Amino acid sequence: MFARLFLTHPQSVGEGYFEHQRVAFSFAGTLLLAGCACLLHAFIPGLCERTASQRIETLHGRMVANRRRH
Repeated sequence: MFARLFLTHPQSVGEGYFEHQRVAFSFAGTLLLAGCACLLHAFIPGLCERTASQRIETLHGRMVANRRRH
């Protein structure tokens, strides 16, 4: 059970536990900022018009590049 919860997935993408944690935190931070940009855009449509979509595109590129490495 321990291995399934903490080790199997990181190993499946070629990372150790702490490396995977660091990458996941970086994705979470980027998504949090993108979400804040969306909220700001909801109230003031002239601001952050492409901020969230650009960040999501960047994250997608990182995921695809990581898959190609492994």
